[in-house]
Amino acid sequence: MKTNKLLVAFALLIAVAALYRIIPGRPMGFAPQLAIAIFGGAIMKEKKWAFALPIFSMLLSDVLFELLYRSGWSAMPGFYEGQAINYLLLAGLVFVGIAMGHQRLSRIAVGTIAAPILYFLASNFATWIGHGGYNLPLTGSGLYQTYVLGLPFLYNSIAATVVFSAVLFGAWYLVNKGVQQGSTSAVKA
Repeated sequence: MKTNKLLVAFALLIAVAALYRIIPGRPMGFAPQLAIAIFGGAIMKEKKWAFALPIFSMLLSDVLFELLYRSGWSAMPGFYEGQAINYLLLAGLVFVGIAMGHQRLSRIAVGTIAAPILYFLASNFATWIGHGGYNLPLTGSGLYQTYVLGLPFLYNSIAATVVFSAVLFGAWYLVNKGVQQGSTSAVKA
């Protein structure tokens, strides 16, 4: 029974995160998928699901973006060249969650800040090396310019990861605290 409720909760999380990501006017980079990756890595015992959770969420939102794009309702396509790198980097952030665990607030805080920075560094490097979007020269200066152009995404990504991690880890803590209190109340009765 508990497993079924957990699966429903995670399916709902995937759907809500995917729908949030396609909201028009949302600041670019302000999305829950990085927080979901580290949360899954930190709390899920079945690590295959920890990797699947953010990927399914991202894929669902990309499918929705593509449908909106093809219907003329969005200028941004859902699928693009080099997209697989973003999925791999997102899956890699699950390892940040695994490393930080979910018991100590200090480790959660460090992981919450480290994840978007690692993602930023790796994704912008991949963008630069693959000439994805900026078409900057493959020089130190070109790499520097790529990172500078990506700074607005970094700021929004850090803010989003902090906000959504607080919601996810906070809810997880409260649910577990409630379950523990409920089990001790049942023992006392």
